[in-house]
Amino acid sequence: MKRTEWFNRTFPIIEDNGILPAIIERLNGTPVRIKSMLHNVPTSLLTSKPTEKWSIQEEAGHLSDMEPLWLGRLEDLINGSAELRIADLTNQATHRANHNDNNIDVLLQKFSEQRKVFVDRLSQVTPSQLLSSSLHPRLKTPMRIIDLAYFVAEHDDHHLAGIRETMKQY
Repeated sequence: MKRTEWFNRTFPIIEDNGILPAIIERLNGTPVRIKSMLHNVPTSLLTSKPTEKWSIQEEAGHLSDMEPLWLGRLEDLINGSAELRIADLTNQATHRANHNDNNIDVLLQKFSEQRKVFVDRLSQVTPSQLLSSSLHPRLKTPMRIIDLAYFVAEHDDHHLAGIRETMKQY
């Protein structure tokens, strides 16, 4: 099955803030899921690049690279910014990070620590903050905190699916 490219994805507006706890649970579980997926995978497989795309380890490192953006966008929403901060659509942080030269356990621990900060902050939002919205700069649609949380969870799963695709090639 062909996976839709990330930049071709569209995202629904989520009306019910009552599903935010389930999305937070999903976000909280990503570090555990990726650690389980990569448990006992040899370094040679983690760092190999069967195509021009990222290696498994680079995909994992990318999740960590994105955490400052997610946290920043959450703060943008909490602070009532008109537009969410812009992402680097060329992913230069990931390309420059040399994730293949790092230990996978270190990369996963960093991601886990960063994600905890995001989830903890998300868990502290107030009911009035849940109503705030800001324009997503690429999608050109309004986004609320629940929409951001869903977007991040979908981004996680997009990359986990990419990792699983790469693992099936071996």
